[in-house]
Amino acid sequence: MEGFFVALVVSFGVIFVAELGDKSQLMALTFATRFKTVPVLIGITIATAVVHLVSVAIGYGLGATLPTGWISLVAGLAFLGFGAWTLRGDSLTEEEKRKAERSTKSAIVTVGIAFFLAELGDKTMLATITLATQYGWFGTWIGSTVGMVVADALAILVGRLLGRKLPERTIKYGAAALFTICGLWLILEAVRELT
Repeated sequence: MEGFFVALVVSFGVIFVAELGDKSQLMALTFATRFKTVPVLIGITIATAVVHLVSVAIGYGLGATLPTGWISLVAGLAFLGFGAWTLRGDSLTEEEKRKAERSTKSAIVTVGIAFFLAELGDKTMLATITLATQYGWFGTWIGSTVGMVVADALAILVGRLLGRKLPERTIKYGAAALFTICGLWLILEAVRELT
């Protein structure tokens, strides 16, 4: 049970931070201006749960077949990459904005499909795969899904209350720093295990 809670807490924290300033938050805020908040959050939750279930299946499968030292090394390098990706930033394309604004289908279906497609290959999906290789699938799946939904709900709430974006520069640098610290820590663990 202790392993589950570690996976839950770590994956929640990592995915929450990874989602801050991500294009998914911008999509959530855009959809929330067109639809009611609850259906938007339901659509986000369903899409995230499905994408992250696939992610943890991939990560757990890799974790069962590869030596842990090499997994830690690759995970550490991946987290350094996530830090760089976070510094680069994310934004919605004009096409993504138009799709979010003109959609007339059911809010849950529209949001769910948009989020599912947006998350395929996104840094949160890759981070979830990486976390599942280290911490197991169930806690990682629950933690990563809840972390992403909470981050997107926060964007909607703050966006509606303040009418403007979170301080993007602070979020970007803070998230990049946390990814870098996690990456260096994993690399250090890998070096100790492989030597």
